[in-house]
Amino acid sequence: MTVWKAAGDAGGSMRIIGITGGAGAGKTKALAYIKSKYHCEVILADEVAHKIKEPGEKCYDSLVDLLGKDVLAPDGKIDKGKMAEKIFGDISLLGKVNGLIHPMVKEYILEEIRRLKEEGKTDFLFIEAALLIECGYEDIVDELWYVHAKEEVRRRRLKTFRKYTEEKIAGILNSQLTEEEFRGHCKTVIDNSGSLADTYRQIDRKLEEYL
Repeated sequence: MTVWKAAGDAGGSMRIIGITGGAGAGKTKALAYIKSKYHCEVILADEVAHKIKEPGEKCYDSLVDLLGKDVLAPDGKIDKGKMAEKIFGDISLLGKVNGLIHPMVKEYILEEIRRLKEEGKTDFLFIEAALLIECGYEDIVDELWYVHAKEEVRRRRLKTFRKYTEEKIAGILNSQLTEEEFRGHCKTVIDNSGSLADTYRQIDRKLEEYL
């Protein structure tokens, strides 16, 4: 925890905001709007996780040592499908993989925070991660935002746009934090149950407080 706090104390006026919310809440659209309008940087933890698994990156050798070379594609990259097969149903192995990836994702993000603060050119840094609260990201952000949408809206979006089955949707929703848990950790709630125009107005109202 000390390392995280040290990064947060690095100086500069950049405001760091964590974005969280359940599947189908609309975090991607909210962030796309923010990025198009404001002087900011956006870090997606999922993209970082993919990046650090590439050959020559921080997590590559450790994952290959753990999972074996049979997870590699012909080009030497880690094959996502083979990796998923390897850890499917093996809770112990999944825990070891997450134990490698999550700390290195955090380390990468900390390095980006240091770099951006030293440059001093960015008003906001937004960090989006599926497990933002569970993985302790609130220790380094200035505040957390919860992108909220009613459950029936989220279910409809997941079915319509991602083509998920009802069974898959139920599994995803049951595995995520409750409404009360999200609200208990987050300073700001952006309600994305209605129109995008309304969502954008809420975002503007909040960010303009800092500008």
